[in-house]
Amino acid sequence: MELITVAAVAANGVIGRDGELPWPSIPADKRQYRNRIADWPVILGRRTFDSMREDLPGTAQVVLSRSASEYDVESAHYAAGIDDAVATIESLGYDRAYVIGGAGIYDLFQPVVDRMVLSRIPGEYDGDTYFPEWNANEWTVVDRTPYDDFTLEEWVREQN
Repeated sequence: MELITVAAVAANGVIGRDGELPWPSIPADKRQYRNRIADWPVILGRRTFDSMREDLPGTAQVVLSRSASEYDVESAHYAAGIDDAVATIESLGYDRAYVIGGAGIYDLFQPVVDRMVLSRIPGEYDGDTYFPEWNANEWTVVDRTPYDDFTLEEWVREQN
C-alpha cells in the first residue's frame, strides 16, 4: 500500500486558518490537486470531510473520526486509525491512497507515508493550523515544478 500526503504549505508551515486556506485562491494548484487524487481513495479527518461535502474528492473517502462513524455519503467509509484506514482501502481494491488532512491526520500518518506532494506557497501567513514537522534527512525531493503562484515538490521517503 502506497500512502501519499498531499498538502499546500506556506513558507512558515501554515496550512489553514479557521478551516480555510489563508492565502488567495490558486486555481492551478486546485487543478493539479484534484487531478492527482481524482481516481484514488483519500484519507481525511471528519472536519475536512465536512468542509468538502459539496464536492468530495477521490473515488472514496476514508474518514477518521472520534465522534462519528457513519456518514450519509455512499463513498464515505469510517476508519478508527491507520491500520483500519489501510484495510478499508485494500478492501476497496486499491493499492494507493492520498492523505489530504487536516493537520491531525497529517501528523498521525506522517510516520508511515511513502511520499509527499507539497504545494509550496510563497510567503508567510497567519494561521491556526500547521503541517507537521518532519525530518528532511529521511526524505529526498525527486521533483520540483515551479508554477506562477507556487512550487510543487514531490518527496520520497528514504528506504533504510
